[in-house]
Amino acid sequence: MSRPPLPPFAEETAIQKVRAAEDGWNGRDPARVALAYTPDCQWRNRVEFPRGRAEIEAFLTRKWARELDYRLIKELWTFAGNRIAVRFAYEYRDDSVQWHRAYGNENWQFDADGLMELRIASINEHPIAEADRKFRWPLGRRPDDHPGLSELGL
Repeated sequence: MSRPPLPPFAEETAIQKVRAAEDGWNGRDPARVALAYTPDCQWRNRVEFPRGRAEIEAFLTRKWARELDYRLIKELWTFAGNRIAVRFAYEYRDDSVQWHRAYGNENWQFDADGLMELRIASINEHPIAEADRKFRWPLGRRPDDHPGLSELGL
């Protein structure tokens, strides 16, 4: 299975890869998102270390069951060869209707078929007031005219 764009990345293809990842995560379909990773992909996500598609899918199922109304923006930080670094922010509410914003960085490494084989994420978050939300598009893909992280001052 091939997942274009393929490495080595140019700026344009790295931006396309980042947007494809953002779109996938905003779709909140764990089985579909897991297909972007190699069958033996390794993750580091806070204190969890999923390995392989089945564990990634289970992780995402748990995540989106508790992170309601999830909306994410990713932005290219840098790239070289088969690696991409991104920064991101996402907002969600918990089941008590408390909103949160998370910030982080991810380092990605891809195989020759464009599947992610390594994902290292560093994330922090804090509660926010509903009035302080910045990601207010309808659930799903971020509209093309919605500001990115830099435009939002994040």
